[in-house]
Amino acid sequence: MAKPWNVRIGINPISWSNDDLPALGGETPLETALREGAEIGYEGFELGNKFPKEAQALKAKLAEFGVACVSGWYSGQLAEGTLKDEIERCVPHMAKLQAQGCRVVVYGEVAGSIQGQIDTPLSKRPRFATGDQWRDYGERLTAFAEHLQATYGLTLAYHHHMGAYVESPEDVDRLMAATGPAVGLLFDTGHAYYGGATDLVQPLKKHLHRVAHVHCKDVRPAVVAQARNDGWSFLRGVINGTFTVPGDGVIDFGAVLTTLHAGGYEGWLVVEAEQDPAVAPSYAYAKKGYETLKRIVDGLQR
Repeated sequence: MAKPWNVRIGINPISWSNDDLPALGGETPLETALREGAEIGYEGFELGNKFPKEAQALKAKLAEFGVACVSGWYSGQLAEGTLKDEIERCVPHMAKLQAQGCRVVVYGEVAGSIQGQIDTPLSKRPRFATGDQWRDYGERLTAFAEHLQATYGLTLAYHHHMGAYVESPEDVDRLMAATGPAVGLLFDTGHAYYGGATDLVQPLKKHLHRVAHVHCKDVRPAVVAQARNDGWSFLRGVINGTFTVPGDGVIDFGAVLTTLHAGGYEGWLVVEAEQDPAVAPSYAYAKKGYETLKRIVDGLQR
C-alpha cells in the first residue's frame, strides 16, 4: 500500500478579490470566498486584506468555515532596511500567524519593488549591482529567518516575485547561495515561468531541499510573451491574464508535484492565481485548480 503524501491543498483569496487591484473583485465579501473555498474542498486559506487583523477574531472567522490558516504574506524591507527595524516591525504579523498554528511565513521583499505600480514596466525593477550587496542582503535575511524560527516557530519562505529584487531563476540561485538553511524558498510556479524558467523541474530540483512552501499558479504563455514584448507592468499583465489556475494553462503540474513528492516535500500546495473574477469566475476557476491538484496528489499516493 502506498504511503500517504503529507500535503494539504489551500488557496489564496486573490481568486475572489485582489488586494493590489481592489477593482478586481473588491465588492466580494470575505465570507463568500471562505464558504466557496471550503465547499470546493480547500483545507485552508492564506490571508488577505479582508481577514480580521486580531488573532482571536481571525481564528474564530476561519473556524466558522472549517478552514485552517495556511500562512500570510509579510512585506519585508531587508533589501534596503536594517535587521533591527525588521525585527521590531514584524511582531504583530508574526504573533498573529503563530497564534493560528502556522508553520511558515510568506516573505515578500517590497523594498524598491515595482510590483504594485501599474504604470511601471517590469524592466525597471530593482537589482543588486554587486556581489557585496547580495552577500549583505543574504546575511540580514538569514539572521531574520533565524530570529523568526527561534521566536515564533515560523520558517521564512522567500517569495521570488516579478518586479522585485529576486525575480529570475538566476536571482533565486544567488539568493540561495547567499543565505543560510534557515531561509526557505517559496517556489511559485507562475512567477518562476514568468521570470524565465520555462522548464520548471530544473530549478525546482536544484533548490528542492530549501523549498518550504509552494504556490501553484498556471500561465497563459501568449499573454506572458506580449507582456514582455510590450513592456507591461506586473499589474497590467495580471489584468490581461498572465496567470490562471492549475489546469488552465501550459504548466505541467504533474511533473512539478511528482518532483516535490520524490524530494520529500511536506506542507501546503496553495492555488494562487491573480486574475479578474469578472473574466475568470472565482468559483469555477477555484474548483478547476483544486481538482487539478487533487487528481495529481491522489495519483501519487496510489
